[in-house]
Amino acid sequence: MATVTLAKAVTMGLRAAMEADPKVLVMGEDVGKLGGVFRVTDGLQKDFGEDRVIDTPLAESGIIGTAIGLALRGYRPVCEIQFDGFVYPAFDQIVSQLAKMRARALGKVSLPVVVRIPVGGGIGAVEHHSESNEAYFAHTAGLRVVACSNPVDAYFMTQQAIASDDPVILYEPKRRYWEKADLDESLTLEQAAPLHSARVLRSGTDATVIAYGPMVKTAMEAATAAAEEGKELEVIDLRSLSPLDTGTLEASARKTGRVVVVHEAPGFLGMGSELAARITETCFFSLEAPVLRVTGFDTPYPPSRLEEEYLPDLDRLLDAVDRSLAY
Repeated sequence: MATVTLAKAVTMGLRAAMEADPKVLVMGEDVGKLGGVFRVTDGLQKDFGEDRVIDTPLAESGIIGTAIGLALRGYRPVCEIQFDGFVYPAFDQIVSQLAKMRARALGKVSLPVVVRIPVGGGIGAVEHHSESNEAYFAHTAGLRVVACSNPVDAYFMTQQAIASDDPVILYEPKRRYWEKADLDESLTLEQAAPLHSARVLRSGTDATVIAYGPMVKTAMEAATAAAEEGKELEVIDLRSLSPLDTGTLEASARKTGRVVVVHEAPGFLGMGSELAARITETCFFSLEAPVLRVTGFDTPYPPSRLEEEYLPDLDRLLDAVDRSLAY
């Protein structure tokens, strides 16, 4: 048992996958000698060599295109996109090629490519460094999209994503990179939660709060604060954005009758929209209130001095809970 940060847990997950399979490669901007801007790949090039930990040019489209070719030749490339807002030059490769090639080949080829993306705000960064673009990829058929929120999940989900024969977008909450938890490396992947399962982190009866990635901690803080007022919130870490673990979500919605979804991305056509629609369609007669959303605003991400006003926080989430309970 070791106490590790989320960033270190991703490093350990990458290392474990590379030790288990010589076909696993890591590639991206500054992932080798520098060890990545968040030092997530620190030490990997030293231990596995420049042929398996590859410093690429600053060309995201080229990174993903090269990874697709490597995957077709039997490798399992793990691509790092330095910051969430840098993924757009690679968007065409991901959506037009990576997501579609297995279906285009009628299942005869697999594309075991992992695209790691540090996501979200809260670190005081400049433009293009604090975006939440998960809805683009969750909307794209052929991609699996997952988001870790803690070191234990980061360790196992990294390995599970690499083991997948389908392309996986792995979101890592950058403002949670330095938060710590105990990790038992002796546990096997078979003992870990399935990659595409949601997890009930806290049981409750009054309302359900659904979160993922960086907002999970905020949801847990809201549940603690609500408990002081006698309100028991059930908190669900979504973990998988596509496919969705609808069974866990529906069971909780039927149990509490009230649901609040929280995420950093803008509300319009965000993940909260899909979750609200799904839950309303399947649990309508169990709901005591409409599904509410607490999100970022429908504007470009603001300058860092304003991000505290933009990002959902404890007060906004508790206000939504109160509004739900008032129905």
